[in-house]
Amino acid sequence: MNSMLTVMKFTIRNKLYSKSYIITTLIIALLMALGANAPYLIQKLTGNSEPTKVGYIEGQHSEITQGLADYFAGQEEPDVALVAIPPTGSEDSDIEALKQAIKEGKIKGYITFKENAEVGFPDVTYSSEKLLESSTSQALQGALQMVKTNIAVSDAKLTESQQKKLFAPVSLTSVQISLSEDEGTGKSVEEQATAIGLTYVIIILLFMAIMITGTMIATEITAEKSSRVMEILVTSVAPLKQMFGKIIGTFIAGLTQLVVLGAVLAANLSLPQNKDAFASFGIRLDSIDPLLLVFAVFFYLAGYFLFATLFAALGSMASRTEDMNQVVMPVSMLMLIGFYIAIYGLSNPDSPLVVVCSFVPFFAPFLMFLRIGLSDPLWWETTLSIVLLLATTGLLGWLSAKIYRTGILMYGKRPTIKELLKAMKAYKV
Repeated sequence: MNSMLTVMKFTIRNKLYSKSYIITTLIIALLMALGANAPYLIQKLTGNSEPTKVGYIEGQHSEITQGLADYFAGQEEPDVALVAIPPTGSEDSDIEALKQAIKEGKIKGYITFKENAEVGFPDVTYSSEKLLESSTSQALQGALQMVKTNIAVSDAKLTESQQKKLFAPVSLTSVQISLSEDEGTGKSVEEQATAIGLTYVIIILLFMAIMITGTMIATEITAEKSSRVMEILVTSVAPLKQMFGKIIGTFIAGLTQLVVLGAVLAANLSLPQNKDAFASFGIRLDSIDPLLLVFAVFFYLAGYFLFATLFAALGSMASRTEDMNQVVMPVSMLMLIGFYIAIYGLSNPDSPLVVVCSFVPFFAPFLMFLRIGLSDPLWWETTLSIVLLLATTGLLGWLSAKIYRTGILMYGKRPTIKELLKAMKAYKV
């Protein structure tokens, strides 16, 4: 036990004090701080922008232009402000006057009208110097549609009461129900948005944390083996203690990094301006389910030890660091498949592919957590997935220990499966 603790302490110290570890932590912390403040920054950069000034020839289709002016005046933050340009007496000179107003900075663009007797409402053209003016065009289109409707209602001679009924907005509330809970429980739109965002972020962090720490284990083992340091280590530390000492030591170093990054993220998210900014995007941080965070920690631990033992076993089979990436590629591909299925499942968490793969231990850390966060899996489904994951982790830990014990002492070409099986029979874990 003392020798395993020595390996753990050495691994932790070696990781925590390395320049790459410190620089990586600082860079990721900076990116997370920027990401946490992104809604607030976006709100500041776009929320207080002035409305686009749109010109028109005064006196042309006054009913429509007045309706547009009233529509935008009724908005808290109008997208468009209409600017009247005096008429000149002819159509061509009016266009020139509008263009001159753009040159002088009075307006950003202008609207013109063309009669359309078939529709009963003129065709409107918005002209500006910018190649893409989708936001202004969409704002004008919505306003013109409202003006057209008001004119049609006015022509139909509807009473004030009828008009109120016609324009009263339809109330629709979207709630995610839970068949396994009492009636009426479920997630509102804000809670659903929060769950999607949180699940997306945690899945990415799970993938990065497991992939990075697993690759670190394989790289260190291969480097020690290629430099012949491994031959000295096995004389003083049993291979089994050596492997699990490295796995647990790397885990503690990785967990320390996650705690630091989590503290940075939590500190930035708790700032008052960020709470308001996320609320404006329909994300409520106070609606986060604590149980979801508990599952995130569990699947991180289970997923880490599942893949870390595989990375350690495969890393011991490579004699050179140049061969390490090729050796661990099958495990990396398993992780990538699970990650990509999880990304696909964000929009369809109850698809047969996601449901079936959530019971596969190599994919469960991503997919079962996805289903818990975004859908409502039955209790036995969650239990079965967890039991299979834990059983597979224990089995692969035992098998990886035998492979590690054999692989670290085999140099030259990579051992074949037959050679590994023959050597493993002589070693019992």
